[in-house]
Amino acid sequence: MQRILLLDDEHHVLAAIKRSLRAGLGSDLRIEETADPEVALARLREVAFDVVISDFRMPLMTGVEFLGLVRAIQPKAVRMVLSASSDSENLMRAVNDAEVFRYLLKPWDEKDLLGHVRSALERADQLRHESELADVGRHEFGKLNATELERRRLEALEPGLTQVTWGPNGEVLGPDG
Repeated sequence: MQRILLLDDEHHVLAAIKRSLRAGLGSDLRIEETADPEVALARLREVAFDVVISDFRMPLMTGVEFLGLVRAIQPKAVRMVLSASSDSENLMRAVNDAEVFRYLLKPWDEKDLLGHVRSALERADQLRHESELADVGRHEFGKLNATELERRRLEALEPGLTQVTWGPNGEVLGPDG
């Protein structure tokens, strides 16, 4: 099941994008939305997303700053920025700093939005497939053992799943430490 994360400080924009995506791409798609970049970053540390769409101008951080952090946390997530500004300097920063896949303008044309998100989901599938093939090749050439191959597969499904924090007496500690 494919996942999309939406970030915008305007709740009505989040609702409109989610409604458009549901109507145009179907109900099999998992869509999460938030107006808080810190909540979005925490969620990115818990769950793998195929596509992340962020507003450009927000009070706590810009979309480029946020998507740069997304790139560090989930490098295979396809990143898109949504903005009312068509400023070429902003566009260059988004592409160069956060490696944004598409720059979407507000107000968006629903047909264009759906086409760009479809392309982003296809790109996410392609990146995942390429990564899996590369890992299988590494395994076949002895550069990656079977345990590490499986760990990478599981980690791609659920980020953080294979990261364990041990206590002083050998016990497994939960997320709060």
